[in-house]
Formats: sequence, C-alpha cells, structure tokens
Amino acid sequence: MIYFDRIEVVNMLAPTAVIDIVKNYTADYDKTLIFNKIHHELNQFCSVHTLQEVYIELFDIIDENLKQALQKDLNVMAPGLTIQAVRVTKPKIPEAIRRNFELMEAEKTKLLISAQRQKVVEKEAETERKKAIIEAEKIAQVAEIHYQQKVMEKETEKKISEIEDAAFLAREKAKADAEYYTSQKAAESNRLKLTPQYLELKKYQAIATNSKIYFGNNIPNMFVDSGAFKQSNEFRTAEDPGLNQETGTNIREKDTGRTAKTSSDAKKAK
Repeated sequence: MIYFDRIEVVNMLAPTAVIDIVKNYTADYDKTLIFNKIHHELNQFCSVHTLQEVYIELFDIIDENLKQALQKDLNVMAPGLTIQAVRVTKPKIPEAIRRNFELMEAEKTKLLISAQRQKVVEKEAETERKKAIIEAEKIAQVAEIHYQQKVMEKETEKKISEIEDAAFLAREKAKADAEYYTSQKAAESNRLKLTPQYLELKKYQAIATNSKIYFGNNIPNMFVDSGAFKQSNEFRTAEDPGLNQETGTNIREKDTGRTAKTSSDAKKAK
C-alpha cells in the first residue's frame, strides 16, 4: 500500500575496527548490518503510525528515526561503524488515496489561510484598538496638561493678587501711620506753641497785616465782613448824605472839629 522508492544510508568505518568487522561480517558488512535492517526498522515505524502521519505529518522525522535505530544496534554489534546520514524519498501511495490527501491538504491549506486571515483581521482590529486607546490617552493627557496649566495660571493670578493686596494694604497702612504721626507731631507742636508770648506775637502780627485803620470817636468792638460793612455804609450814606463812606464818620462832625482846632491854633499864634 505504501512504497519507499529509495533509501540512502551513509556510513563510516573506523580504521581500527576494519579487521574485526570484515572478519566477522565479510566485506559486505554494510548489507548485513545496515541495509538488511532498514526494511525492518521502516516496518516498525509504519506499524505504530497512520498513513497520514507517515506520508504527511511525520515524514520529516523518518530519516532521523532510522539513523538512531541503526546506530543503536551498531554500537552493540559493530563498534567503530557509525551512521553519518539517512535520506528517505517521498513514499508512493495509491492514486485515489493520494488525491484524497491532496484534497485534504488543499482544505487544510484553506483552513490555514482562513485562520491566518482571521489572525490578520484580529491583529488589525487589535492594532486599531490600541491606536484608539493611544489617541484617547493622548487627548486625555493633553486635556490634563491644559487643565493643570489653567489651574497654575489661576493660582499664579491669585498669588499675584494677594501680593498686590498686601502691598497696597502695607502702603495704605504706612501712609495712614505717616499721616497720624504728622498730625500727632503737629498737634504736639501747636500745643507747645500755645504760650502767652506766642499768642501775643500772633496778635501783633495780625494787627500789622490788617490794611484797614478806623478813625473816629467810636472804634468798632468787633471785626465784620468787609462786604457786609460796605453795604452798611452805603445804606447809612443813603440815609445821611453827610456820612463818609470810607471811614464811617460824619463829615460834619469832622469839619467842626477841624474848625475848632484851627481857631485854637490861631489863638496860640497871637
């Protein structure tokens, strides 16, 4: 049912073991020790595996299994003879079975392609999801940075306002303290100045700076507003034409007094 067209075995005989092996197994030692055993080892391998495993799934390890099985027996029967390599060609199977295997392989290939396509789609979806997550995280981080920036700006403005308020309060307090100190010192200075001698000096200074001098028998007992005094003089002048508007005295009385003074001077001259 299954047929291996060609099996190649490469072996090497150590020089020290040539005499013993040729003496025991003749010059065709490889036929007795190797090639006659290949059929048996292949039957052993195929008996424990299915046709699908031998033809497809485990075909790549047949040569390695043959090499290990042959070398194991040679180590006991012919020390010094080693197997270098084993090459097994693809076995032949009936045509109907081969077509079934080919169809099965085609379906398996389609399944693998579909699975790979699904993996690609899943990978693309995973990539898109990760991209969306990264983009969302970036937007959230940017928003967080802007929020922190605004908070810091508000805190800075608050601190600046507090500093300005404190500076303004300090200036106003210093100004008020200075005004209070100035007023206090001025009050103390005025209190010290209020002596009888200083008041007497101020009285004479006020008299010296007064530009109005009153003549007549009766000097006013108090100072009044000049506008009110002028209106009073005009009123009195209108009632009595003989009243002097500037001095407030009666012209007739002044003339009489001057006439009397003139007569007295004339008597003294005689």
